[in-house]
Amino acid sequence: MSSSSPVPVARTPVPMPRTAVALGIADPVEQARAELKAALAAIEEKANVPRRVAKVTDRAITQARAFARRNRTGATAAVVAGAATVGLIVWAAVRAYTR
Repeated sequence: MSSSSPVPVARTPVPMPRTAVALGIADPVEQARAELKAALAAIEEKANVPRRVAKVTDRAITQARAFARRNRTGATAAVVAGAATVGLIVWAAVRAYTR
């Protein structure tokens, strides 16, 4: 039993980013509003430096914790090396200032 009508395909909705404009908007006013909204969202994404810094910081913390779990000795060595570097920089700055 074959039918000539096409079988409807179930499509799952794909989430659309805030910076995208939906396709198929027929009204020019609605199209302009959607484009303006997308442009403002893109500007906010790009210009919101504190949020971008927070994302990068969270990502770095997550990577550092994962590294510390995998390699405790390496993480300890990295902390000691970092502390020694900071101490050396502070010592050099104080020495240069006092001379």
